[in-house]
Amino acid sequence: MDIYDLVLDVIDLRSFSNLWYWIALAVLWSSASHWVLGVPNDLIHRARRQGGQAESDVETLVQVNMRRILGIARTAAVPLFAFAGFLLTMLVLMGFWYGIEFAQAVFFLVAPMIIVGWLSVFTAAKIESGEDRNPALYRRLMIHRRLVQAVGMVSIFVTSLWGMYQNLNMSILN
Repeated sequence: MDIYDLVLDVIDLRSFSNLWYWIALAVLWSSASHWVLGVPNDLIHRARRQGGQAESDVETLVQVNMRRILGIARTAAVPLFAFAGFLLTMLVLMGFWYGIEFAQAVFFLVAPMIIVGWLSVFTAAKIESGEDRNPALYRRLMIHRRLVQAVGMVSIFVTSLWGMYQNLNMSILN
């Protein structure tokens, strides 16, 4: 047995059986649900309880990020959709047609984040249309956070099922 075989036996380099993939998945969804349109969740709760400077900070951060998100969506929507379509198509073909596990793993990271991006654009448009002050703003931000968390829970569940299937399938083949 040479050193290469020993390393591959000790460290499994496949995506779904790699601890680092699952850590990255957890960090991705933790960050996505913590930062609501670029505003930290704890700041939103502090602004709801205390008001004052925290409330002003939330409104300012939301306004800046809302304009940024809507500006990108309005000026670069066609190239973004084209790139997202190309990327998802390539990941699906390489991952599920050709059976490349790394492409499957990246697909399970990228596809739900495209949904989160769409939700961010939708929420930014709602805020721009008038939900930009205290109670309505906080309600809209919490709705957005809960939707992102729901997408995250479904994504983690589906990724876990697919990962277990892949790991079981590989253990049967070996």
